[in-house]
Amino acid sequence: MSQARPLSLVTGASAGIGAAFARALAARGHDLVLTARRVDRLEALAEELRAKHGRNVTVIAADLADPAASQQLSDALDAQGLQVDWLINNAGYGVPGTFDKVPWQRQADFIQVLMTAPAELIWHLLPGMRKRGYGRIINVASLAAHVPGSAGHTLYAASKAYLVKFSQSLALENRGHGVNVCALCPGFTWSEFHDVTGTRDMMNKLPDFMWQSAEEVVEQGIAATERGDVVYVTGRVNRFIKALVKLMPDRMGLWLSGRESRRYRDLGQDG
Repeated sequence: MSQARPLSLVTGASAGIGAAFARALAARGHDLVLTARRVDRLEALAEELRAKHGRNVTVIAADLADPAASQQLSDALDAQGLQVDWLINNAGYGVPGTFDKVPWQRQADFIQVLMTAPAELIWHLLPGMRKRGYGRIINVASLAAHVPGSAGHTLYAASKAYLVKFSQSLALENRGHGVNVCALCPGFTWSEFHDVTGTRDMMNKLPDFMWQSAEEVVEQGIAATERGDVVYVTGRVNRFIKALVKLMPDRMGLWLSGRESRRYRDLGQDG
């Protein structure tokens, strides 16, 4: 490893799972690069980590919906001589409503943030990891990648399934090069996600045992990545759901998904 301490880049680090990753990795001795749109939150988190753990923390504001953002982020790292050892592709959100009722630009931005930007960041950073013989890449996917698609948030499950398959291929390509790749698949996680999408009241109907804290998700994700797990679903309940859905006929799975979509999704004008 080329630096005195490993360096982790966390996207979407201003809240939720991203902030939990930053705190957990700082506690493990990592220096950090934090990126998101909300610079005030990033700066507050950076000050917290510097004070508590004595880490070097670099803040780089970036809106990954901008097609130029990944290149600009890579250039900023190069300009500061920062070599990333751990990449946490965490930035993401949901777009509530049925597909044809949401403006295309919102859908295009979503695809850019959740699919294109993770792939491009890996493309920029992976050669350095391979050259140094060490790297860890965590693509934050979802349990949604393993169950039938639902009505509402139309692209969400599709984007997460893409991250799973993408991670599997990357893992196979980088075996023997010291680079572990993991698609981390949490289920329902306590964060701002459902507040931002306006579905908090619906999500509150779910029983408590369905939920995990962001800290639990992150601890399991880091351990899975270090073990070399390529796809990891967090929590026993979520792993049970994944296994159960695999045993169901497709028609039954889609019927259940459609029923639950009406209960827990914001379907917009079609609801």
